[in-house]
Amino acid sequence: MSSLIQRSGKRPYLIAGPCSAETEEQVMETVMQLQQFCSIDLLRAGIWKPRTRPDSFEGVGEIGLEWLVNAGKQIGVPTTTEVANARHAELALKAGVDTLWIGARTTVNPFAVQEIADVLEGTNIPVLVKNPVNPDLELWIGAFERLEKAGITDLTAIHRGFSVYKHPKYRNVPSWELPLALRDRLPHIPLICDPSHISGKRSLLLEVSQKAMDLNFDGLMIESHRNPDEAWSDAAQQLTPANLSILINELVLRSREVSDNALEGLEELREKIGVLDDRLFEILTARMRLSEDVGAFKQEHNITILQEEHWRKMIAGRLEKAAEYGLAERFVSLVMNALHQESIRHQTRIMNPNVHRNEHD
Repeated sequence: MSSLIQRSGKRPYLIAGPCSAETEEQVMETVMQLQQFCSIDLLRAGIWKPRTRPDSFEGVGEIGLEWLVNAGKQIGVPTTTEVANARHAELALKAGVDTLWIGARTTVNPFAVQEIADVLEGTNIPVLVKNPVNPDLELWIGAFERLEKAGITDLTAIHRGFSVYKHPKYRNVPSWELPLALRDRLPHIPLICDPSHISGKRSLLLEVSQKAMDLNFDGLMIESHRNPDEAWSDAAQQLTPANLSILINELVLRSREVSDNALEGLEELREKIGVLDDRLFEILTARMRLSEDVGAFKQEHNITILQEEHWRKMIAGRLEKAAEYGLAERFVSLVMNALHQESIRHQTRIMNPNVHRNEHD
């Protein structure tokens, strides 16, 4: 069975609307502006807002469901809202909301996801699932599995980034490798990006949206408000419908398919990369043989495997040369840490052969 996104045949599939339904007037005015400036595929609005701290605006509650459903009918667009527990799901179904999404704070809790799945069993409502707040691929996959076991087959993944403490750029770091790993594991499930929650600010929305499109995402979920600066929640990351239209028009949408004309040249470049990859692994193999020699030396002289001062100097030296290499510091750090862990594994096997003789990790 195809999903609502696959059935639309549109890319990017656009989900838009205010972060929160605040008043009936605010919802309707925002929606009418969206109709004027944008062609949206799914109308969103938060009815219940799971907030980090108490005494924050936590949504208008059940009354907002009627505002959302009526607004969707007004412009002929289906609706969606977040459900954080079984009661929310029951009320949203009763109100006639067309699609539900499970937020990041709920995806992280298998008990809550299961309770929602139990409520939805026997329905055919589409469900969108945001990644958990922490970068745990198995938790994300587990949420889909619970819904599928309940007979929910129209599923979509939403990538909204992962929580960190005071990141200098993002509200939630994208860690693009996680949604790509999800797509590899669950290729039948469409993938939507939520640039609003990754960015946390309007100035980054286009950059994040373009990255998602370049990584072959199927669509975008972007918060839009009639007057973002006066929004009751997440004001800094919302766009007016007019500015949302500008963002969508500025996106560069590239082909997902490689034409016959381009394929030969692309394959030639890929072959060159393959040759270099083979050389890289040959070098890595030689490096690990040297690590084993280091392990034998340390064993002979009764020296610990981890030499922290030497390691700090090594990684600092590589990071200083990151710009010279033309590589991102984060990438250099990841590579060096991976090399260090593999080197420790080889040295440990040499220094403790009886303990590690069956190690195959």
